Amino acid sequence: MTRAHLPGIIAMAAIVLASNILVQFLFGQWLTWGAFTYPLAFLVNDLMNRLYGPAAARKVVWVGFATGVACSLIGTQIVGEYGPLVTLRIAMGSGIAFLTAQLLDVAIFDRLREGRWWRAPLASTLVGSSVDTALFFTIAFSATLTFLEPGNDVSWAGEVLPLLGFGPEVPLWVSLAIADWGVKLTLALIALVPFRIIVRRMTQQVA
Repeated sequence: MTRAHLPGIIAMAAIVLASNILVQFLFGQWLTWGAFTYPLAFLVNDLMNRLYGPAAARKVVWVGFATGVACSLIGTQIVGEYGPLVTLRIAMGSGIAFLTAQLLDVAIFDRLREGRWWRAPLASTLVGSSVDTALFFTIAFSATLTFLEPGNDVSWAGEVLPLLGFGPEVPLWVSLAIADWGVKLTLALIALVPFRIIVRRMTQQVA
């Protein structure tokens, strides 16, 4: 780990910390404010990969994972109106989804790094974001995984409602997952702009 990696490490830790706090606050009916900060983790990951290589990117991922675990441990000790702010299933879902998706992002980006400048960050983020959403919401809220934490009542997440308020009837957690996924995909496209600008400036400084 070098001093050059510190901005990425600090940024990843700050994003994970902020997302764990902001996930407690609703934005509309289907999202939390954390949905808008968490996808920035993929931008940090891809910047580190482009500028310093996959090994540096993986170090940043592990820092983000450790920060997330610490947040989850603290959250389990804070009791809200409906019990602990972070349940075992949410902690497991969050950790597994983050680590799997971010390491997958690193691998895909590295495989595509020699192509057009936008292909690696876009493809890796789209795949990573999709895997992240699927893993987290399934582990945290699917009724088929109740055995992971029998004492945690997540029946509210299984309430059958129209998809996003107007589509076919599905469990509530599916609507939450699709809304979250939509934000991630949108931000993946928007993030190409700062990605391009930062990479250009950093490479010019090195040159």
